[in-house]
Formats: sequence, structure tokens, C-alpha cells
Amino acid sequence: MNATPGPVGALLLCRADPDAVRPSAHLLRERLLLAPAGDEWSVLVPEGRPWQEGAAPVDAVMAGWASALAIGVPWPVLALWWDGERAGYALASGFRRSIGYVWLADGTPLGEDEAMRSFAARLGLDPVLDVQDLEPLTGPDPDTDARSRLLGLVAVLARTGLALPAGLTPGESADRLRSVAEAHDAEHVEWSGWRGVVRAELDVVEGGPMGPYLRGPKARLLGAVQVGAGLPLLAWAVRRRSGGWGVAAAVLLANGALALAYDRLREERP
Repeated sequence: MNATPGPVGALLLCRADPDAVRPSAHLLRERLLLAPAGDEWSVLVPEGRPWQEGAAPVDAVMAGWASALAIGVPWPVLALWWDGERAGYALASGFRRSIGYVWLADGTPLGEDEAMRSFAARLGLDPVLDVQDLEPLTGPDPDTDARSRLLGLVAVLARTGLALPAGLTPGESADRLRSVAEAHDAEHVEWSGWRGVVRAELDVVEGGPMGPYLRGPKARLLGAVQVGAGLPLLAWAVRRRSGGWGVAAAVLLANGALALAYDRLREERP
């Protein structure tokens, strides 16, 4: 008799407060729930389930979304995902290559130890104590399944201030996660059109470290680079029929277009 498939679900953890995450989340043009998740952490819960609509497997969708969210922002994005047969994570930060790790449902690790060390370095974890606690997640343990591996990962991140709302637990079904997020009064992130998204994003980044790159030669150069990188990525995603990377390419192109159009939009602000 075949075993009943386990639940499918995902969470996006952003190392920034909800006000900073909201503009980037809008650009995904997906139905999401946004909630604070501790000190300088936020969590995004997908309301839809594109991996069940033929877009791509859950791991590919979430890797693409994490990369899209991390483009042009100074904070990293960690996607946690599970599909009943496997579980894993994808860590994205800026234009750097994303880091991923996978476990089989029974907890068997499929990734490389170096990926976990790179994971710790990018998140600024303690190179001794935290890495020591991450190392067991990459070794064999017949008593630890994939869900327990993800919970162990979250426990280490709790030292950085991550505190997921009660009940918002890796391993639960997408429907359960959505219900829990709504019970915690999570904010519905809705697409409000390009003009509204642009204005919201400018309000967040105008006074931040990216401020000098919003206008003038640096802004135009950054926008041109983003558009130049987004076009081939979009073509690659179309050839591979990758919905997740298609979203990442679209966000890259959108960010580039925003940089190039900023001066004009800034002048139109009341």
C-alpha cells in the first residue's frame, strides 16, 4: 500500500520588518499574508498554491520568489518548503547565488556541508556555536524526519530574533498556515497597480542606504544593469517553463524600470 503523501506548504522569512518587506512583496503580484515574526523578521505566507496549479514544484517556486524578493534590498530572504517527499530551504541575498539544502521525508540529508556553513555566514550566525548546532542537521539521524530538521533550523535562527507566530510551523499544510496567519491578523498583501507599488517602495527606501542610488547617474546605471540581467533570465525561465524564476526575472526588470523612471515619478509626487 502506498503511503499517503504528506502536506505541501511553504513560508518566506525576511530579515526585515513588515514595512520594509511590503513593497517587495507587492512586486511578486501574488496573494500573500504578511506578519511580523520577531525582532527585525517578517514572515510571508502564500495564500495561493501555484505549485499545485502546474507552475512548478514548490521548491522551484519558492526559490524563485525568494530570489525575487531579495533583489535590490539589503536584507536576505529564506524560503522554507516541504512537499511530503522532501523538505528544504533556499536562502537568497541580493544578486548573489542562492544557497539551498534538501532533506528526504525521513530526514536523510541530500545537501552538502559547505552549503550549511555558507548559510550561517550569510545570516551572520555565530561561526562556532551556531554552526555547531547546524552541523547535526547535515548528518544521519534515523530518529529525525524532514520536519524536525526544519524545526531545528528555525530554533537556531531564533537566536537572531526570529519568532514565528504560534501555530505557523514548518510541515503544516498550506491551508493550515493560511488559517493560522489570518487568526494572527496578518496583513493581506494585494496588488495595487504599478503606481501604488512604486510610491510605497520609494517611501521605504528614500531615506535608507539605497537613497544615493535613487536619482542621477548611479540610479540609471543600476537600472540598466537590472534590466540587462532580467531580460536573459526571463528568456531562460520561459524556455525552462519555470514559474518561480520567471517571477524573479519580472521583478528584476521591474526594479530596473523603477530606477530608470524614478526622477519623473518623484517630480509627480504632491
